[in-house]
Amino acid sequence: MGPPAFDDAFLHDLDALFAWRRDVRRFRTDPVDEACLRTCLTAAHRAPSVGNSRPWRFVRVSDPVRRRAVSDNFSGCNAAAAAGYDADRAARYRGLKLAGLREAPVHLAVFCDAATETGLGLGRASMPETLAYSVVGAVQCFWLAARARGLGVGWVSILEPQTVSAILAVPETWRLVAYLCVGHPVEEHLDPELERHGWQPEDKRGSTLYER
Repeated sequence: MGPPAFDDAFLHDLDALFAWRRDVRRFRTDPVDEACLRTCLTAAHRAPSVGNSRPWRFVRVSDPVRRRAVSDNFSGCNAAAAAGYDADRAARYRGLKLAGLREAPVHLAVFCDAATETGLGLGRASMPETLAYSVVGAVQCFWLAARARGLGVGWVSILEPQTVSAILAVPETWRLVAYLCVGHPVEEHLDPELERHGWQPEDKRGSTLYER
């Protein structure tokens, strides 16, 4: 059996999926269907990885104490980030909603297992960072699968990776790559939130291709 033929209607919908992917920060609190979540994780595991190493490790954070600790770490990091701007910019920064940690029903911490032996180190001797890049590919696959099923995903980066790793008590060889909030969006927008709230101008550059 050969590969499927992707018609124009499918390609149109695929382009729409990319456009509507969006980083969600505003979630409803109702639960996510477990089968749907598992389907999205299956999509993540189909991501390409250097040397077929599959180094991603998804950790669902359900314990209220651990979730509160992660949220507290975000609050501290967020306050420190605001302090790095001048007074006017700091006030605007504080007005942004940069995470949905308190509302999102699902938290997923995604780690790169630097000690994985799968793939026997193939392809990363000269570029070891490709191990972490592979995890980013898995996050993107998960994100698109979730968006296609009506779920929103928000990537929280205003965190201290070592602190989060300690909170979640993961192996020492695991390195945090992404902390994802997952749930049903409160609202749907095609434009990025940071543009919509005036933090940065609309990006009209489109795709850029450099020639050498």
